Amino acid sequence: MKKLMTLSMLVLLLAACGERQQEERPSFPLQGAWLLEHRVYPGGSRYDYAMEGDGTYCLLYDRDSTLYGCHLATTPTGLVLIPTEKAGVTLIDKGGGERLYLEGDDPHPLTIEGDSAIVIQRMGSHYYYRRADDLYRQWGAELTTIISREADRHSGDRFVLSEKERQQEKTIMWYGYFSASIVVILLLVVYLAIGYRRAKRQLQLQLQQIQEVQANRQPSVRQAVATVENDYFASDDYAALRRRVASGQRLDEDDWQQVERQLMAVYPGFASQLRSLYPMSELEYQVCLLIKLRIQPKDIAAVLARDTSTISTVRSRLYKKVFGRKGGTKEWDDFVLSIGV
Repeated sequence: MKKLMTLSMLVLLLAACGERQQEERPSFPLQGAWLLEHRVYPGGSRYDYAMEGDGTYCLLYDRDSTLYGCHLATTPTGLVLIPTEKAGVTLIDKGGGERLYLEGDDPHPLTIEGDSAIVIQRMGSHYYYRRADDLYRQWGAELTTIISREADRHSGDRFVLSEKERQQEKTIMWYGYFSASIVVILLLVVYLAIGYRRAKRQLQLQLQQIQEVQANRQPSVRQAVATVENDYFASDDYAALRRRVASGQRLDEDDWQQVERQLMAVYPGFASQLRSLYPMSELEYQVCLLIKLRIQPKDIAAVLARDTSTISTVRSRLYKKVFGRKGGTKEWDDFVLSIGV
């Protein structure tokens, strides 16, 4: 009795394993193009097909669910296509490399030979198809589009697919994209040029206003500004700042805020005039603050932990960006010292 139960369990286990293997067997992909190579008739005679001359039949499958059928023949410059059918397909795995192929509601046995050949039985004949990946990559989209549009009409019309025309279309498309890109680039250049000219004109107006204010300043105002400057540069606050700078101590955020408050008390319009000329980085702005406070370039470099050459580059670069022409560091320093009141 125990032997019988053990045998029964073994049979069930083997059956379950067989079902699992059947379920796990990877499906054979029909996706792509297949060309009919030859046909074997019930009596054993054979007929070979080729795309040259009379042509052959081509089956194109979309996701193993839709069939696009056509007759194909080659020409010196491309293909001749006659659409024949469009139908739904179903592939049922029977195991052992055999499958049942349902084309619409019409079943046909299908056998797989290797990875690139299938045999479909119809009315006693065996049709041998070979996978045609190159054809599918090159012409698949055009073929399926024409067959999908024309198959239901059964008109038998011929369609010529020309490689030369395709290249011409690609060339025309490429020239179109290229021309459009050139137009976009030209428009962008014009837009940037207009923006640059507008910004430059605005900067020139601002510089002119600053110069006019300085030129039209009354003697009494000049004297008052000089008095405020002299008082600040003789103050304990300025002396403390000079000592810190001379020692090479870096200034933290609070220190910079204090320096800016002291400077604004002496030159109330300095920051607004300076920042209106050019969108400066924090380093560029700090360099200008220290120039205005009569700090020497070597001490500016020490406080900002930069090389003296870097500080010189910042100053000459600012002059070029603001005035639109090359200038030395002294020219920029003189300009910074002239604004702000």
